[in-house]
Amino acid sequence: MVAKLLEAEFSFKKPEVKRLNGYDNVNYIVKTNTEKYIFKTYSFDKELFSVLKAENELLLHLQQKETNTFPKPIAFTDGSLIKLVDIDGSKMICRMLSFLDGSFLGDINPNKELMYSLGGFLAEMNLKFQEFDSYVLQARQWEWDIQYVYLNKKYLDDISDPRDKNIVDYFFQQYEENVVQILPELRKQIIHNDANEWNILIKNNHVSGIIDFGDLAHSKLINEVAIAITYSCYDKETPLDWASSLLKGYHKILPLEEKEIKVLYYLIAARLCTSVCNSAHSRKVNPDNVYATVSEKYAWQMLYKWMRINPIKAENVFRRAIGFLPIENPLTTEEQIKRRHANISPIVSLSYEEPISMSRSAFQYMYDTDGNTFLDTYNNIPHVGHSHPRVVKAGQKQMARLNTNTRYLYDLLPTYAEKLLSKFPDSLSKVFFVNSGSAASDLAMRMVYAHTGYKKTMVMEHGYHGNTQISIDISDYKFNNPKGQGQKGNILKTPIPDTYRGKYTERNAGELYAEDAVKQIENSSTPIGAFITEPVVGCGGQVPLAAGYLKKVYPAIRKQGGVCVSDEVQTGFGRLGDYFWGFESQDVVPDMVIVGKPIANGHPMGAVITTEEIAQSFGQGVEFFSSFGGNPVSCAIGLSVLDVIEEEKLQHNAKQVGDYYKSLLCELQNKYDCIGDVRGSGLFLGIEIIKAENNETNKTLAHHIKNELRNKFILISTDGPDDSVLKTKPPLCFTKENAKEVVDTIDEILERYYDKN
Repeated sequence: MVAKLLEAEFSFKKPEVKRLNGYDNVNYIVKTNTEKYIFKTYSFDKELFSVLKAENELLLHLQQKETNTFPKPIAFTDGSLIKLVDIDGSKMICRMLSFLDGSFLGDINPNKELMYSLGGFLAEMNLKFQEFDSYVLQARQWEWDIQYVYLNKKYLDDISDPRDKNIVDYFFQQYEENVVQILPELRKQIIHNDANEWNILIKNNHVSGIIDFGDLAHSKLINEVAIAITYSCYDKETPLDWASSLLKGYHKILPLEEKEIKVLYYLIAARLCTSVCNSAHSRKVNPDNVYATVSEKYAWQMLYKWMRINPIKAENVFRRAIGFLPIENPLTTEEQIKRRHANISPIVSLSYEEPISMSRSAFQYMYDTDGNTFLDTYNNIPHVGHSHPRVVKAGQKQMARLNTNTRYLYDLLPTYAEKLLSKFPDSLSKVFFVNSGSAASDLAMRMVYAHTGYKKTMVMEHGYHGNTQISIDISDYKFNNPKGQGQKGNILKTPIPDTYRGKYTERNAGELYAEDAVKQIENSSTPIGAFITEPVVGCGGQVPLAAGYLKKVYPAIRKQGGVCVSDEVQTGFGRLGDYFWGFESQDVVPDMVIVGKPIANGHPMGAVITTEEIAQSFGQGVEFFSSFGGNPVSCAIGLSVLDVIEEEKLQHNAKQVGDYYKSLLCELQNKYDCIGDVRGSGLFLGIEIIKAENNETNKTLAHHIKNELRNKFILISTDGPDDSVLKTKPPLCFTKENAKEVVDTIDEILERYYDKN
């Protein structure tokens, strides 16, 4: 059918016709005895017809300047360059273009010289475009023009993997924050808008031509550069290096402006997001169109690499490539510390021997002001990931709508309460919201006093429960510090059931420790109102309570009228992998649970979950009110965190990655005698560093490892009674690749350490 059409419309004699792959139209390569052509067909659309006419006009304009560099429109026998034709009963828009010889960029192994050539070629092309204008192209608004990237949001739900979807959503938010306000200041003109590796032609290691002008847009000039960088670098290990060569070539011909370089990182991300969104949508509506998803693998690959690149680093690389000075930090680290201490007491401490000045963060990565990216294996508060778009969006949306206190009725409070309580055993049916884990600990003790009438409290050795006065009173980690206030008379401390360094290390150590604790309870001169402990004692050095311990202790507490409190501020919300709450690992149900930190991914929030009976006792006293506890914004954010945990299967990820992480650490333990113990579960692990000759704690080496990891851009911390335990508790989006990177780096540090010693 097409061959006969070509014979009739172009007077070709028995042309050879071969169908080509296309994104959303059907193209053919046509061979005659003397020439090659590209015949393009499109389903009829009135707007598209106008756009294609404008494309032909631009190509004719370019023929005045160049030949054999850009396709040339070929006229039908009636002299028209575009027309409507019936093909197989359908009205189709048809046009013919000349064929350009050359190898595709996608078919060769490029080098930096070729990238430089590509930059120069695109700059020269854009200069030619400046002499042409089109109201049709100016009016065009569509998904593939980066300035309208928000139009792709409608395809987000077509991305099947929730974590992939949230990476894209994150970059959409970054575009809105960092680009939108600058858009009006950026230069605008017609651009090719699709300089990908299958549209660029190469001869003799130089760009010889470009095809497929179907994506023409009247857009920001810098978008041409962003798109070219995207497709020329998305399969490279070090995309910034290749981007530099292209930028140099472009800037030499058509100088770029600082404001354009400032947003280039985000524009490249936006193009990648556009690509994966459209691939996902195409797979949904037309799963047989392989061409539409041909670049998807590399786009995802680069998008994840791009997330790990600090935007400041990217901008500085771009700036250096074209001769601009790098961004300068306004203050040195020393000056920042001095400024901080002018108003903030040094008692509010800083991490590391060399503190870090942070600027941004994304999921398991944090970006400093010098352009470095840190892998975060330490901050457990951004539970589902730093700057998670679902959480950010929930807070922004609700903050713009309503934020008030619990004295008014609003749906979010009971909705979130129901969702949170569904994660607990039925007996824990009442929740009290506050604005921190410390406030939750404080409130829990007040509720204990009201319910039992007893102020005597049994606490865990090395336990930590917050920074209010009551919280400090029950935190051995604080009151037993050499600078602490000491143990108060109403506090009974029980030894930590540590199976590595403690009194009992036998298989039944949990029962033995429990027997000692029960004796303390039975020998107490006054009834104990509460027993509070973490299921894994974080400040004690990430020490899990010995198996079976709480199973014996809880009944003894309850027997004399006390309340059993589980502090899940660090261990809750799926972090332990096998369990959503730490108390489940002990096969017990507490009377009260304290949550905070990860509950709202860093938004200040906490809660006490308890029984109906305890809530009723507390309700007999003075009205409870928290100005910020349970406000609509907090509830919206908390709800989003639970949704993300479920959608991204983060508890399962904590289990899978945590088991792998721990296995790698155990392998390292077999290699180095300085690793005394590897403990914990999920993504809540501790590595105890010792002196191999006597098994004593080794704070010096632990701190050396911590600071060397910091110097290699990995965040970890130390804790424990002697500050000799490396503790790692990363966001739950942490990957196996991340875990291997951490362990391999510790291996390198220890190898170098022992080589020198």
